[in-house]
Amino acid sequence: MPLINVKVIEGVFSDAQKAEMVEKLTDVMVSIEGENLRPLTVVIVEEVKSGDWGVGGKPVTTAEAKALAAGLRPR
Repeated sequence: MPLINVKVIEGVFSDAQKAEMVEKLTDVMVSIEGENLRPLTVVIVEEVKSGDWGVGGKPVTTAEAKALAAGLRPR
């Protein structure tokens, strides 16, 4: 039974985007292992509190992640 665990910073992705992650990641696993695994594939999307995620030794906030997604350079 495949288990896919995705961690994202809270508030960056909408509920619709998280549902799309679940659907598409399931589809990827099924494309590798076959359709019989679809009902057994578990995808967990976990949100990490803003600032509790670090990159390069620096905490990343929700606002900074959204700015990066928009192509902006945060502070």
